[in-house]
Amino acid sequence: MARNLFITKSLGDLLQEAKDNKSGLKKTLTGLNLTTLGIGAIIGAGIFVLTGQAAAQYAGPAIVISFIISGVACAFAGLCYAEFASMIPISGSAYTYSYATLGEFLAWIIGWDLILEYLFAASTVSVGWSGYVVSFLKDFDIYIPTALTAATGSILVDVPKVGWQELTKNLTAGLTAQGVNVETLPHVTAIINLPAMSIIAILTVLLVIGIRESANFNNIMVITKVSVIILFIAIGFAFVYSGNWHPFIPKNTGEWGHFGWSGILRGAGVIFFAYIGFDAVSTAAQEARNPQRDMPIGILGSLSVSTILYILVAIVLTGIVSYTTLNVSDPVAVGVNAMGKGMFWLRPIVKIAAIAGLSSVILVMLLGQPRIFFTMAKDGLLPPVFSRVHPRFKTPHISTILTGCVAIVLAGILPISILGELVSIGTLLAFAIVCVSIVVLRKTRPDIHRPFRTPFVPVLPLLGALICLIQMLALPFDTWLRLIVWMAIGFIIYFSYGINHSKQRKINQTPK
Repeated sequence: MARNLFITKSLGDLLQEAKDNKSGLKKTLTGLNLTTLGIGAIIGAGIFVLTGQAAAQYAGPAIVISFIISGVACAFAGLCYAEFASMIPISGSAYTYSYATLGEFLAWIIGWDLILEYLFAASTVSVGWSGYVVSFLKDFDIYIPTALTAATGSILVDVPKVGWQELTKNLTAGLTAQGVNVETLPHVTAIINLPAMSIIAILTVLLVIGIRESANFNNIMVITKVSVIILFIAIGFAFVYSGNWHPFIPKNTGEWGHFGWSGILRGAGVIFFAYIGFDAVSTAAQEARNPQRDMPIGILGSLSVSTILYILVAIVLTGIVSYTTLNVSDPVAVGVNAMGKGMFWLRPIVKIAAIAGLSSVILVMLLGQPRIFFTMAKDGLLPPVFSRVHPRFKTPHISTILTGCVAIVLAGILPISILGELVSIGTLLAFAIVCVSIVVLRKTRPDIHRPFRTPFVPVLPLLGALICLIQMLALPFDTWLRLIVWMAIGFIIYFSYGINHSKQRKINQTPK
C-alpha cells in the first residue's frame, strides 16, 4: 500500500500526450503572450499594496533587501520551473512535475497545495482591487455603502465623504484634521465585499469565453500598469529625500520579525506573495504554440521584469515618504500625495493602473486553477466533471465556473491578511517541492531531452528549496495551523476518492 503511494506517471506518456494534444484545449499562446501572462500575474497587490505595508510593519527601507531575498528564491524556483515546463509541456504546473518524479501522493499534496496559491490568490487580490476601486470612485463623489466593501463581520467607521486613506491605521488623525469627531461617527458591521465578488464574476465569464480573449484583455492591463509604474518611478526619483532611508535597517523592537534582520526575513516571507504568478505560466503549457521554446521565455522573462520594477518602486516609495506612514491600503497613492499638490494629477492615474494591474492578476490566477483541476481530473484523482472542455469555446468551463464561485465566496467574507498569508505559505511549499524534483529527476532520468537546463544542479535547486523553507518558517504560527488543517482536508479527499480512481494506479495493476 505505502509503495503504491509513490507510483510515478510515465514521462513517455506525458510527452506523447503533449504531442498528440488530445486535451481539446486550443493552442494560441505565443512567447509574448506567456510573458505578459506572467507579468500580469506578478505585478499587482505586491507593488500597489504589500510594498508599503511590509515596510511599515516589518523591514522599513530595508524592504528592498526583502524583495531581493524573495526575488533570489523565485529566480532559483523559476529556473527549475523553466526546465520542467520545456521538458513536460502539460497543464498542471508543479502537480504534473511532482507526479513524474516524486510519485502520486506527493503530486496530490502539491496539487491540493496549489489551490492555496491560485484560488485563494484570486480572492486575496480581489480584496485589494475592491479597495482601490472604492477609493477611485470616492474621488468622483461616488460612494458604495461601507457595509458592502469589506469582509463579513468587519467593524468599520461609516464615513461616506472621507477618502480610503483615512479609513486606515491613521483614521483618527486624518479625521481630526478635517474637523471630524471620530467618536460621533456611526459604525457599521460589514456584510460582504461586493466589489471584490463582482470582479471575480466578470473575469470568470471572460475565461469561459476563451483563452485568446482572456490573453488579449491581460495584454491591455499589463501595458497600462507597467507604463504607469515606470512613470511613477521616473517622476518619484526627483522627490526622494535620502533622510527617509535612515536608518536603512530600523532597530528591532525586541519582538522577532519586527524590524532588524528578523524583520527583513519576515518581510521577505510576507511580500513573497508579490512574486506569485510566474509559475501560472506553466499551467497554460498545453495552450502554447511552441511550449519547449516559449515556456522558459515566459517564466524567466516575466520574473526578471517584475523583480526590477519591484526593487525600483520600493527604493522610490521609501525615499519619498517615511516608511512609518505606509501601512495603508494604497501606499503608492500616499507617495504621490507627498510629492505635493502639483502632482495630484498622478493620483487617479496610479489608481487606474492599480485597478488594471490587480484585474490582470485575478484573471491569471483564475486561469491557472481550473487547469490544475483539469489535469488532476484527467488523472482520475478528481471527478471527471473537472476535465470537461466546452465544445465551442475549448476551455475547461466547469472547472472555471466552480473556481470562480468559490473565489467569489472567499473574497466576500475573508480579510486580505488571512488570505495573503495562506497564499504565501502554499506557494513557498510548491516552489520548494519543484526545486527538489529537479534534483530527483536529474538522478533518476538523466537521459531525457531537456530543451532548457537549470544551471548548477544540484546546488542551485537545493538553495532555492532552502530559502523557500526559511521564508515559510518566518511566517506566523497561525498560518502554519491553517496550512495543516487545509492539508488534512486534502488527505481525506485523496484517501476517500483519489486513491480509488487513479488511472495511473489502474495502469500499473493491469497484467502485462
